[in-house]
Amino acid sequence: MSNEAQVRRRIVQAAGVTAATFGLLAVAGCAGGGDSGESGGDVTIEFAQWWEPELPDGEFRALMDEFEKQNPGIKVELISGPYAATKEQLFAGAASRTMPDVVGLDGAWVSDFASQGVITDLSALMEEAGYDDSELASQVQVDGSTYMIPVVNFVYPMFTNDALLADAGVKAPPKNRTEFAEAAAAVTDLGDDTSGWILPLSLETPNGIQNDVMSWTWASGGTMLADGGPDVTNDDVASTVDFVQGLWDDGVIAPGSFTMKEQDKVEEFTNGRVGMMIDSLAHINLIREANPDLEFSVSAVPAEDGYEGERGIPYASWGIGVAESSEHPEEAFKLIEFLMSQETNAELSSIAGAFPGNKTSTPDFVADDELFADAFEIYQAGYPANEFTGLPVAEQLMRLFGEQFQVLLDGGQTTEEMLDKTQAAWEAEF
Repeated sequence: MSNEAQVRRRIVQAAGVTAATFGLLAVAGCAGGGDSGESGGDVTIEFAQWWEPELPDGEFRALMDEFEKQNPGIKVELISGPYAATKEQLFAGAASRTMPDVVGLDGAWVSDFASQGVITDLSALMEEAGYDDSELASQVQVDGSTYMIPVVNFVYPMFTNDALLADAGVKAPPKNRTEFAEAAAAVTDLGDDTSGWILPLSLETPNGIQNDVMSWTWASGGTMLADGGPDVTNDDVASTVDFVQGLWDDGVIAPGSFTMKEQDKVEEFTNGRVGMMIDSLAHINLIREANPDLEFSVSAVPAEDGYEGERGIPYASWGIGVAESSEHPEEAFKLIEFLMSQETNAELSSIAGAFPGNKTSTPDFVADDELFADAFEIYQAGYPANEFTGLPVAEQLMRLFGEQFQVLLDGGQTTEEMLDKTQAAWEAEF
């Protein structure tokens, strides 16, 4: 099987990924499903997610208000916080079987949660509700049953600070690795604490391995798998590791990578200290709001020099599921039906700057916003790729890779040693 064919087998809705830049998770111990509300015995369902902080102020609550209007007797209590905090809360809830009724899901969590029995079989809920799933763009399954529905989907293009690149004499976003390395060096040479590229490698939240490292492999049609199992010692991955190590050795990567998380990356870019980053479209509106004067563009992640094939595009989803412990699964699924309906899904994808999870929905931004239109062209020109989604203990796989990668960057081992150790660690997990 060719590398391209292997990657295509893993075309998925992502992992990953998105994280809000600010906000704290304001929850105090969910008790395994919503309670009866205070007004006339209404059912209250709790919905934990990181989406609300990443959307324009008040927009997501307005959708919930519309749901409540259409479904008298059901109230929605939003539990909102940044990605990392939401993840922490959900994993704690999984351990104690006290998850909120409805949960925002990263595809990397699904296998773990399903094997623990803490998220419910959505295939069964759809059948009980008589729901027609033909309009769903995709579903994330474990052992043949759906446990997550991607509500909206984001590509992860490269963001470039147009002013910094222009000051450095870079006329256009780089298209290949050589151009990228040259642009990163030129921006770093500007001084004033600027860096060419930013790379979050926190082991606590290790999705930088997925979004910021392996994205270089997928952008050149490469893969980290063989026949569904780990294959990180192949030439595709080795080339990516060597490339990133070269950037590290050249001093063009922003300092603090080993403890940096995704939200830190976005803050540094938003504050104008970084020339380039790989990031989710979900953050375009946040960046604009935090720094209206920042001029930036999006483009495809650069490919290997000379590569002319289709590019794999880092891809992430805002997924949704229902807690197995929920006392109100019927009402919880009604919320999913609402969010996946043609009109609502089009509206949510439009305000999020994402691609809809309903195949019949069309987001407004394709015509209304130049940056999002550019991202849509990138999406159409390539194919979505994220090989971590659906793998067992996906985040642990990222962490194991990150541990060995940090040792490599610190000068403690060679690329071959690093990949051999990672391969052995991954095989143990599989």
